[in-house]
Amino acid sequence: MELLQVKNLSFSYPNSQDQALDGVSLNVEQGQFVLVCGASGCGKTTLLRLLKPEVAPFGELKGDIWYDETSLTDLDPRVSATDIGFVSQNPDAQIVTDKVWHELAFGLESLGTDTPTIRRRVGEMASYFGIQNWYHQSTDSLSGGQKQLLNLASVMTMQPKLLLLDEPTAQLDPITASEFLATLHKLNRDLGLTILLVEHRLEEIFPYVDVVMMMSAGHLEFNDEPDKVATSMKGHPLAAGLPSAARIWAGLDLEPPCPLTVRSGRDMLRVSFSHLQGERIPESPTQSSDESDEVIAAADLWFRYDKNLPDVLKGMDIKVRRGEIFGILGGNGTGKTTLLNVLAGLERPYKGKVLIDGKKISAYKRNAIYRNKLALLTQNPAAMFLKKSVREDYYDLLKTMEVGKEEQDSQIEDVAKTIGIESLLDSHPFDLSGGEQQKCALGKLLLTQPEIVLLDEPTKGIDAFAKIMMAELLQALRSDGKTIVLVTHDVEFAAQVSDRCALVFDGSIISQGRPNDFFSDNSFYTTAASRIARDIFPNAILCEEVIALSKGETSTVQAQEKTVQV
Repeated sequence: MELLQVKNLSFSYPNSQDQALDGVSLNVEQGQFVLVCGASGCGKTTLLRLLKPEVAPFGELKGDIWYDETSLTDLDPRVSATDIGFVSQNPDAQIVTDKVWHELAFGLESLGTDTPTIRRRVGEMASYFGIQNWYHQSTDSLSGGQKQLLNLASVMTMQPKLLLLDEPTAQLDPITASEFLATLHKLNRDLGLTILLVEHRLEEIFPYVDVVMMMSAGHLEFNDEPDKVATSMKGHPLAAGLPSAARIWAGLDLEPPCPLTVRSGRDMLRVSFSHLQGERIPESPTQSSDESDEVIAAADLWFRYDKNLPDVLKGMDIKVRRGEIFGILGGNGTGKTTLLNVLAGLERPYKGKVLIDGKKISAYKRNAIYRNKLALLTQNPAAMFLKKSVREDYYDLLKTMEVGKEEQDSQIEDVAKTIGIESLLDSHPFDLSGGEQQKCALGKLLLTQPEIVLLDEPTKGIDAFAKIMMAELLQALRSDGKTIVLVTHDVEFAAQVSDRCALVFDGSIISQGRPNDFFSDNSFYTTAASRIARDIFPNAILCEEVIALSKGETSTVQAQEKTVQV
């Protein structure tokens, strides 16, 4: 039975000449788990929000949406509130109360549900999602993963028939994201819940879903079962976002079926390439340490946000050398973002010191450190914009930097071309998708021409092709002598671009090393390619490395140039 029908749906935002959606038609059967994916700005979030009247965007809408054989325009508001649940990519934006228990009950209270029913449903969901241990905590004390789980549980207390999720794992670390996606799979399997999930992280979700809908420029390009979509996407620009097993299969040009999981990928390699067991990625020589070339040196950092709160940084030490990309990974709440804020001078540790180019941050008077020296891209790119268009924001920044009018246009055009945002310059920043905002915020950061670039989750919300462009941009910046410190939950991206990686746990760095050594020795903070291939190719961590070793092309595998002693 069809629970959802969309017929010839088109939509455009106010004052926009482009169609965000262009003739989209789809059917979703009751109980199906559907993945909606595609490039940033292709219309995924717009489509999802149009299915939930309370959060639908304003603009010109054509076409029909039917929910359970009722037109969405005629759907009773109470039915919409209870039957159609929505979870956004920003956990903080959806939490409205100060206590966990109240957040769970808030939706039912708003509908006037009787107290016994509220208590029963809240208790059931708190137990199902394992929330009972933090049931009485303040919502602002929760980690990102806990907040997102709370949002999901709060929606589930309403007993929805259709669950819509917009990139719910965007701000979660790999382990928490895996657990969250497994929870969605369990809800679909155990309760028969119909789920539409918009997601860029395809590695683990692909095997769970019944249907994959791949969008492109406002229309559906693929709409089929996961293995068929993966097979059809061979050579497609967005194929870089497919599960690693599928990418390795395509790169080796093997016969169907296309594997989608780590286990099936390992079986594929074991059957065809076990005779190559022990082949390794060649290591590049390293140079000895040179302390005079340390552009960032922090020692014994201790920091807490309030004297009555626990320490976030606990004796943190970090050294970053000029012209390298240093990747920092770790779970939610371990201190990664706090570390970046301390390195940027936005927070001051109560013990320890930070040297930037051999000088204490306090020695840079009148914010001189932020003029052509250091720049920080935060997790929330929207917070970097104050004007009605991206271009106006860029002009305002350059004016503040006292750049002449004749140079402003030239600098903006150069940055826009470098990042590929020429078509976004005249858009309102808040009308952009999360991935588009991220790229425009990076463009604003680069206009300051910093020597040191600090990035907090730069790949959040961007598609696989955009990640390739981002990687090329960061490598180009490194080639220009810039130093980059990268905090990310995107293990695959860190493995691809970093010269060194570090793992943060409980407020300090517990492990660091070159990517091929660092990731090949981890079980969870590692790439899917490493998990697939490590029994045969012990230190291969990228799909490209696995493919090259499988083909016997070790001479073509170029390990990244390392300029530091690990």
